[in-house]
Amino acid sequence: MHDVVIVGAGPVGLFLACELGLAGCSVLVLEREPEPGSPFKGRPLGMRGLSAASMEAFYRRGLLHPLLTAAGVPDDSGVDLDSDELTPPRQGGHFAGIVLDGAKVDVAALPYRLRSPAPEGLLTYLETVETVLSEQAAKLGVDIRRGVAVDAVVQTEEGVVAGAGGDEYPARWLVGCDGGRSTVRGLAGFEFVGSEPRLTGYSMHVTLADPEKLRPGFNLTPTGMYLQPPGGGQIGMLDFDGGAFDRSQQPTPDHLQTVLRRVSGTDVTLSEVHLVSTFTDRAMQTTTYRQGRVLLAGDAAHIHSPLGGQGLNTGIGDAMNLGWKLAATLHGHAPDGLLDTYTGERRPLVERVLDWSRAQVAAMSPDPHAQAIQGVIRDLIETRDGTTYVLDRMSGQAIRYDLGSEHPLVGRPAPEFRLEDGTRLGDLMQDGRGVALDFSADRLLRGSATGWESRIRYAAGAARNDLGLGAVLVRPDGIVVWAGDRSPDREAFERAAGHWFGSPETLAV
Repeated sequence: MHDVVIVGAGPVGLFLACELGLAGCSVLVLEREPEPGSPFKGRPLGMRGLSAASMEAFYRRGLLHPLLTAAGVPDDSGVDLDSDELTPPRQGGHFAGIVLDGAKVDVAALPYRLRSPAPEGLLTYLETVETVLSEQAAKLGVDIRRGVAVDAVVQTEEGVVAGAGGDEYPARWLVGCDGGRSTVRGLAGFEFVGSEPRLTGYSMHVTLADPEKLRPGFNLTPTGMYLQPPGGGQIGMLDFDGGAFDRSQQPTPDHLQTVLRRVSGTDVTLSEVHLVSTFTDRAMQTTTYRQGRVLLAGDAAHIHSPLGGQGLNTGIGDAMNLGWKLAATLHGHAPDGLLDTYTGERRPLVERVLDWSRAQVAAMSPDPHAQAIQGVIRDLIETRDGTTYVLDRMSGQAIRYDLGSEHPLVGRPAPEFRLEDGTRLGDLMQDGRGVALDFSADRLLRGSATGWESRIRYAAGAARNDLGLGAVLVRPDGIVVWAGDRSPDREAFERAAGHWFGSPETLAV
């Protein structure tokens, strides 16, 4: 029996497998597709954007260099590592098709941020991300079996059994990471709620007879939206048809040309369609992320339109949040209720992501009221404060979990602190443990950290920029759970450590 069976070998399932493997759990990944490659994961339709938060996750697990190398990006990424001060992001992105200027970001308005070696974002392909994570999973002893389509999920007194074509795969826990049409979600009886679609989106690899008739970039029109990225050959478009064309239908070349002409307002001609995928803006999530010993992550737990590139990044956030909590539960030192905080923390955050998606769709709708709203949003985004707000939300670094503390840093992603000897927080997090950083002159936490060594890594020393703090306690997923002033309270630290990491006397099973 494995500790965990993960259904789905996409980026979310593989990232979670790496987290659990890093924690010493036995992990089996079951993937229905017989081969890892797919035309929809490579060039050109497989391009995705990794946010600053996702890049930080790869960096803090020692995967930044492999990812950048696989993506063909220079490893130095142009970041001035001699400075801890933030600079405006070089990448902008868009909100509802309105392109953002990263140079307008007011970095002074971003609380508790320090410069990191991780780039603020990366455009790459799904197959690149999956290759890097598959190689890491293999190094950690994760068993990946392809061509296995799960068709049954049965919970028992000892755990849960995944069935596939008559074969059984027992485990103590099962996690569905099998996408928006999740089989696990249905088999385990999760309730899926939300809003129905207003549009059908298309991503196409095509040859145009007259490409000059389409303007480059994002183009909002009175009848929809179309996108022509640099380089040609790829077209995206949104048709507000109520979601009539989803993945259950295969659009014909004639249909695609009709839609493109309608949303672009031109008589452009498609001479050849090489590849096409469709999507809708259906925005839904499960009412809980756990049913007994079955959990969900990524699109299996929540779906929405790809506008703004939040889907993949939200799924990676799920994997980071769940991995260490499930591992602690398996090893027997999780405090009471720790695993339930996965739903408690992620579900409200994802609801904000769903609303973010809904807001963009509403602003892009081809009706006079939406066009008026779009004009107001455009004016606001062109201001310094507006750009800062939108790009901060898109970065994934603006999250804050309600952890019951009034300290403004608690519940937020930890800044990339750097000690005077050059050691960075990211260096300390690569083994998957929590980190206690003690900046106080008399090292007040040194004795208090004793007993948690298997779960918390203690590091002491003055910081290049301590942001006015004396010490911080960081969870394995990079979230600050306690912060102290220049003379940190040892008892408060011990309470926080016990609350999140269990009793120091608890031995791993």
